[in-house]
Amino acid sequence: MVSTLEVRRIGLGSEETDYEEMWALQRALHADRVADATDDVVLFLEHSPVFTAGKRTEDWERPRDGSKVVDIDRGGNITFHGPGQLVGYPIVKLPPHVLVVDYVRRVEEAMIRTVADLEITCGRVEGRSGVWVPADERGPERKLGQIGIRVAGGVTMHGLALNACVDMSWFDKIVPCGIADAGVTSLSLELDRTVTTTEVADVLEPHLHELLSWQPYAPSPDLAHAVPAGGVSYGLAPHLG
Repeated sequence: MVSTLEVRRIGLGSEETDYEEMWALQRALHADRVADATDDVVLFLEHSPVFTAGKRTEDWERPRDGSKVVDIDRGGNITFHGPGQLVGYPIVKLPPHVLVVDYVRRVEEAMIRTVADLEITCGRVEGRSGVWVPADERGPERKLGQIGIRVAGGVTMHGLALNACVDMSWFDKIVPCGIADAGVTSLSLELDRTVTTTEVADVLEPHLHELLSWQPYAPSPDLAHAVPAGGVSYGLAPHLG
């Protein structure tokens, strides 16, 4: 039987959460789920400003100004979490027929559908994880959301982040997700209005319920590699973010 997915909103709006405290909470919830002591749960929150580095992070990607970096046990490279960014941590038991890559694609799909519901053209980019806005007159392909996960004992932890109204200057301190040839953006910048994390959570929650029910689904198409005005094309570099 598929377990019931619970969504807990424990730090949105003015309720910023400490990253390391939430990491400890994740580990406790993960242990309980591995032991079948609890059902699946997703945590929705915002963090106080923090850089986190996954297992693939290189030294050249890290901040050079002395900013604190928390090295963690997820995949991927370095990224920023902070106010105005919706973070979601699904702690769910994968059914036998769902491989890790399938799970990642389901989380991506939930994010893509959320952004599309907000009337922004978006999708996957071949060779790169996360949610992207296509190249246009504003610049090259831009990343709106990222994924970094860990699976142990058949149960997931860590998860996703969608930039709602985050201060993008934080990303200038690092090479986000190891990507040196593309941009990072937010829903607010793309829509020219303030998009709150609560608004994004309201749209994302039903998509996670659907896609983490493990039923078949039709994935959104990958983005075509559009060429911005002026005829300049932008290369791609492989990454996990």
